[in-house]
Amino acid sequence: MYPRPFRPVYVPGAEAPRPTNFIQGRDSWTLAKRDAGRVAYHEVFRQQQLTFSESNMQADWGCWYYATEDSANLTHQSGADVDVRGAFLSNGVLANTEDTDYRAINDAFPTFGFAINLGLVGSCAVDTLFQLSLNQEECVQFEGANGNQTVPCLWTSYFDSSTAVVGYFYNDYKDGETIADAFDQKVANDSKAAGGDDYTSLTSLAARQAFGSLVFTNTPDAPYVFLKEISSDGNIQTVDVIFPFHPIAIYLNPTLLRYMLDPLFINQEAGYWPYMFSIHDLGSSFPNATGHNDGNDEMQPLEECGDMIIMTLAYAQRTNDNAYLSQHYKILKQWNEYLVQEALIPANQISTDDFAGALANQTNLALKGIIGIEAFAQIANRTGHAADGANYTQIAHDYISQWETYGINNVTTTPHAELSYGNASSYVLLYNLYADAELGLQLVPQSVYDMQSAFYPTVFNKYGVPLDTRHTYTKNDWELFCAAVASSSTKAQFISTIAKWLGETPTNFAFTDLYDTITGDYPNSAIFIARPVVGGMYSLLALNSAPSSGYVTPN
Repeated sequence: MYPRPFRPVYVPGAEAPRPTNFIQGRDSWTLAKRDAGRVAYHEVFRQQQLTFSESNMQADWGCWYYATEDSANLTHQSGADVDVRGAFLSNGVLANTEDTDYRAINDAFPTFGFAINLGLVGSCAVDTLFQLSLNQEECVQFEGANGNQTVPCLWTSYFDSSTAVVGYFYNDYKDGETIADAFDQKVANDSKAAGGDDYTSLTSLAARQAFGSLVFTNTPDAPYVFLKEISSDGNIQTVDVIFPFHPIAIYLNPTLLRYMLDPLFINQEAGYWPYMFSIHDLGSSFPNATGHNDGNDEMQPLEECGDMIIMTLAYAQRTNDNAYLSQHYKILKQWNEYLVQEALIPANQISTDDFAGALANQTNLALKGIIGIEAFAQIANRTGHAADGANYTQIAHDYISQWETYGINNVTTTPHAELSYGNASSYVLLYNLYADAELGLQLVPQSVYDMQSAFYPTVFNKYGVPLDTRHTYTKNDWELFCAAVASSSTKAQFISTIAKWLGETPTNFAFTDLYDTITGDYPNSAIFIARPVVGGMYSLLALNSAPSSGYVTPN
């Protein structure tokens, strides 16, 4: 079950309109019924259901429901577009008939609609409400501990039928509106306190898009939340997409993060993934979380090991769920051992910014791995593995000292982190520094934070700081990661510049995270739209729950 958009229609006073709504179907058709808890609905579906398949990013299975309140003044109709719209234009009502002839969208263009006679409207405005939703009973195909299984949508644990859930959510609109208003107010208040009005505009825009990528599945006793990458490819449960998403979960409900990590742990702990480092995703074609048993995945070994360890500790710190750390200690230690071997001097590989290409000795990627080692040291301390904790924290502190020597250009008027070791003419958005602050590790010296805060203002373009010196494009999720750990003035500059871009960008699809800092447009290399990574807009708010010190005394 996906988010259910509502469309309130308000009619000013002193008019006598008959609101109508029409929607066109795609290779499908409709039945109109009026028996779902005083709710009338059109039910639209493919005649031939293709479970767990998509066409042009639209599901090929499940049923669409277009619903409104049932009343004596409501009429409905489905049929060819000219017939349905023509009936309303000629008569002001629809014929209460259904066309059940399945056909493609360009064959007598199938259309379905409602018309409501509101009567004579007096001086006060009146309104009516429409709802559109997609219901699926079988939600995801998942390679779990017991092999491949079909995972139901979570709603099936609470309702007996799709029509029951349609009726419930329609009639729950007022309560839902109250909850949504309270949510909006909380986000607005917290965002304004953290970064002002410009920051509020970013978080407000990002929330719906971030959560629109999620599906809630399985049962209340063992819920899984699956994420679709969207637009950059069709992957499901991409670790390095969950990572930029996760600040919004940390801010609103850290347990959501656990529900996203669980499928990744379950699949890999079952032994399906053949490598010692973490998997990149659970499948290349949403909603098929069938893993990569052949090992043929997009390889980002350092990136994903660091992400998994950092996010697992972030969840456990906020919920005090050390049992979760103990449950997964073995595989977390396995990934940490990979970081110990590979993090300080990264091999030629891609990071989460795979569109930028592979590169050896990436300063920012190395930092993530080193922070991951310290994060695991604290996991060890929290779970009664004091010897491991002492060993790995010593390694992490040794590595960070060497990292400062390898990756920082100190022979310049504005010292800064380099894109790669020894590349003195380069720089990089050092967004992985955020994890050190988020976890309260205090591993990275404050001088590095201060250095980057002083440097970023020297390389701002019109719409932001480039991701690195190879290109002029940037990613606004990573810019907000940098802003969250920057000085007040640099933070404000990041936020105001992104807000300026938001108001002036020529991009014309859903909120993009990748854009050119000079033109404000999509870069030539890729067009990213509607991606869940905009959860990273909440990076400032996620720090509100960061521990003042992430170090714990070993048990």
